[in-house]
Amino acid sequence: MIEVIETGPFNAVQDLGRPGYRDIGVSASGAMDPLAVRIGNCLAGNHGGSAALEIQTFPFRLRFDKRAVFVVSGTDGNPFLDGVELLAWCAYRVEAGQVLEIRQPPKLARAYVCVAGGLDVPSIMGSRSTSLRGGFGGHAGRTLEKGDRIAIGAGGDNLPVPDSGIAVVEPAVALDRVFPQSSDGVLLIRALPAGEHGLFAEDAKAFWDQTWRISSRSDRTGYRLSGDPIIPVETVEMRSHGVVPGVIQVPPGGEPIVQMSDANTAGGYPKIAGVMECDFWRLGQARIGSRLRFVRSTHAEARTVELAVARYLDDVRVTSEMVKRALKVMA
Repeated sequence: MIEVIETGPFNAVQDLGRPGYRDIGVSASGAMDPLAVRIGNCLAGNHGGSAALEIQTFPFRLRFDKRAVFVVSGTDGNPFLDGVELLAWCAYRVEAGQVLEIRQPPKLARAYVCVAGGLDVPSIMGSRSTSLRGGFGGHAGRTLEKGDRIAIGAGGDNLPVPDSGIAVVEPAVALDRVFPQSSDGVLLIRALPAGEHGLFAEDAKAFWDQTWRISSRSDRTGYRLSGDPIIPVETVEMRSHGVVPGVIQVPPGGEPIVQMSDANTAGGYPKIAGVMECDFWRLGQARIGSRLRFVRSTHAEARTVELAVARYLDDVRVTSEMVKRALKVMA
């Protein structure tokens, strides 16, 4: 059992989401940085889609009621256990009564806490994610509050982890050659032209060329982007159609909206582009006010990046399992 002893708005239980129900109006939800959840769960000995805590308002503190193994991933800062600074992206053993604290990351937006055995909350429609708009899933269908107690799945307390922990190189470093880097502090996000891209004519070029800023009106449903408006050359009456996370729509005002983890299930605004799935985690870690620019990509490049990320995840999994097997033998 873990107990929340300090939290803020919007922190909640998330996993990799519940796809497959958009036809009945249920958004997928799930982590804004799914790669961090996969890596954290791998280090914790869990299935990659096990439920974790998504923390986006800080500081956050929780107390462990029993011995456990935990990983803090996603953040570019370090967690603290009973006031002692530890490493992120590292599995540690914790004893009953110890307090984990996560402070505001230096640059990124979110941190994730994965616990060996996973968080034991009900699975609804195949997922333990919190649907904030639907009011179901996760812990009581809402964000976390002080005093909340969440059960941990069985078996995690026996996971062999050395006192020094089991760490991996974070993806931003391990995959730095795979993801585009900017020298001016602008986040580069790859995307593919979408269905109505051609409607924007010269403004389509402006979409790719200019630097956008993530508006304060952004949330888990969508990032609203501030910049010079882009307008289609003709007004086309469109019926509402299905949308998914990563789709970039342009409302009449001309400032795009990027659908995020709690994306609407349908919408009628024209779609100018779609974020490449393997870049979605980087976008999910962008803060309000961040500057970003879209890089026009191809399906072939998307596949190349997908394979590189898969190899990285396999390396993390193999390394973690080798260390744990060695520790069992030594014991």
